[in-house]
Amino acid sequence: MISFLRPWWLLALAAVAAVVAGYLWRQRRRRVHAVRFSNTDLLRRIAPAGLGWRRHLPAAALAACLLALVTAMARPSMERPEPVERATIMLAIDVSLSMEADDVTPTRLRAAQQAAIDFVNDLPPAHNLGVVSFAGTARVLVPPGTDRQAAVRAIESLQLSEATATGEAVFTCLEAIEAMPTYGDEAPPPARILLLTDGYRTYGRPVEQAGEAAAEAGVPVYTVAFGTDQGMVEIGGRMQRVPVDRAAMARLAQETGGRFYEAASTEELAAVYEDMGGRLAYRMVPKEVTGWLVGGALLFGLAGAGLGLRFTGRLP
Repeated sequence: MISFLRPWWLLALAAVAAVVAGYLWRQRRRRVHAVRFSNTDLLRRIAPAGLGWRRHLPAAALAACLLALVTAMARPSMERPEPVERATIMLAIDVSLSMEADDVTPTRLRAAQQAAIDFVNDLPPAHNLGVVSFAGTARVLVPPGTDRQAAVRAIESLQLSEATATGEAVFTCLEAIEAMPTYGDEAPPPARILLLTDGYRTYGRPVEQAGEAAAEAGVPVYTVAFGTDQGMVEIGGRMQRVPVDRAAMARLAQETGGRFYEAASTEELAAVYEDMGGRLAYRMVPKEVTGWLVGGALLFGLAGAGLGLRFTGRLP
């Protein structure tokens, strides 16, 4: 998307339009006078022969030169992704028994592990990444840092356990972020929590309380509701349905300024991680393209001068 740092300069386009309109009006008047000229033989000798539409090329090049110069004065810029410096991302993965459901091939947990590993490997090397697992309790497997191999090993070694303490996962991530050194900076580095879960909270502090704490700390929580409502697992010798708590995850993301995602397959989860990677690890910053327009204006100006000398023997 193109934006302008000094958009008021675009008002000068009206002057360029006036010049073009004046040129067209002048050409029309010349054509009318030519028709009224009675001595056509003399007119053929005076007017350049065989130029046709080519006689307008110098004027067109000049108009393009003026257009490019005016646009350059408005300082156009285009948004480009740039890595966020010192960013900290906490990846919290649900390892409750419901993650054993096979409604996502091969199981929810295995699919989540593979997608998470791909996400970790795609992050910029300078970003700090921490890994938290949660079931009945939440614990930090890898504190925030740049050791990607440690994060991958932790994700590969995830083991299932009972209960789902979603709120505790958010609090544990916040504590890990707060423990990060600031290195004397006045403002703490930007931080995000990426929470993947497939079920309802059954233990620990409420999700709403965790959302309030994250919002107060200024840490957005990006939530992924993973799985389908048809998922079933065997718990205590009985098959139980394990639906996804989409409503709670959507509220948590909204209250903290994050974003809510749904994923019902391995492919969808991979797409979610790819989208989140761009949102968490990069920011869009304006990059000026004024130099390109000035260069284009110079080329158009030189082309107009060359064409004018070539076809009319004078500068446009």
